[in-house]
Amino acid sequence: MSQYRTFTATDAVEYARQFGGLSDPASLVDAQEIGDGNLNLVFKIFDNAGQSRIIVKQALPYVRCVGESWPLTLDRARLEAETLQVHGSFCPQHTVKILHYDTDLAVMVMEDLSDHAIWRGELVKGSYFSQASRQLGEYLAQTLFHTSDFFQHPHAKKADVIRFTNPELCEMTEDLFFNDPYQVHERNAYPPELEEFVATLRDDAELKIAVAGLKHRFLSQAEALLHGDIHSGSIFVTQDSLKAIDAEFGFYGPIGFDVGTALGNLLINYCALPGLLAAREAADGREQRLTDVREVWQAFAGRFLALAAEKTRDQALAYPGYGEAFLQKVLQDTIGFCGTELIRRTVGISQVADIKKIDHQPMREECLRHAISLGKTLILAAPHVQDIDALIARIRQNG
Repeated sequence: MSQYRTFTATDAVEYARQFGGLSDPASLVDAQEIGDGNLNLVFKIFDNAGQSRIIVKQALPYVRCVGESWPLTLDRARLEAETLQVHGSFCPQHTVKILHYDTDLAVMVMEDLSDHAIWRGELVKGSYFSQASRQLGEYLAQTLFHTSDFFQHPHAKKADVIRFTNPELCEMTEDLFFNDPYQVHERNAYPPELEEFVATLRDDAELKIAVAGLKHRFLSQAEALLHGDIHSGSIFVTQDSLKAIDAEFGFYGPIGFDVGTALGNLLINYCALPGLLAAREAADGREQRLTDVREVWQAFAGRFLALAAEKTRDQALAYPGYGEAFLQKVLQDTIGFCGTELIRRTVGISQVADIKKIDHQPMREECLRHAISLGKTLILAAPHVQDIDALIARIRQNG
């Protein structure tokens, strides 16, 4: 901590010159701070021709939107860099490349993705990327299978669980996903007009027991090295490429949490589209989001089973039929965690552009109601949904 200092743009340029791996480091001359998140400084580094070449990211020792009253560990920079390096070793085509990181300064240098766009922003505009959902499913399958007990040696897995222990950021997830939305809390950020509707979450014993079960699984099931926050804002896309970034919440947890978080953000967009696009475009977009949900799951499950058949090292886990049985449990976890993502993004502090970009206040409130209602439905239905078709049917039934 004694060596830590908060970077300026000048610092970021100099650091990129040292550690960006460029053949012409002196060509780097300028930096622009582009971070719009709550936890970090992010600099885009430009050369003397005005071209963006490198990204420098530094963790801040507090939550940016709250201030120094909410301190955070700087070790998350190491956790992020090492999570992305591990994920990149198994799925390089869909993971941002880490060029360098420094534990003391909590800084990493990574490839520039200026030729990509943030997926959330494109979804808000109604843009469609035909390969993105299947590529996301591939990323999830490769990273989660290869860091699970199906593939890892038990000794290596247990050592990695310790290496990737991430208590402070996990505590943030535990609060924001499983605690805050189901109680009166100063961090909650829904419109006051929804108070009576949101209060039904706090008063629903069946729902709160189901959420408690999901939190318990999050706390106790170290199944694989998760990204930990794999939403549409932490994914960059082009028409033929997808790259995951921002893995500072990485830790060993339940596989369904990553898959559910990914699907939850697609469904937030599904709920928000009537407020973002004209009626016909919104209807078409909602059908596409349901197709995306189906494709993410099918790509994930299909690849996971193929990898399990080819690469499972544990004799018991390799027994015919176990992979399918395991994925049935993962599907139910996925649906439950998907529901908590919908609720925490609408009731809690971590609001997203899909909702915030809706200009018409009554429509925004209606989209929020839909997302909250769908989240509750999925949490309660999770143990009873047997396949992806049944999940899509439940979503349609909710409105």
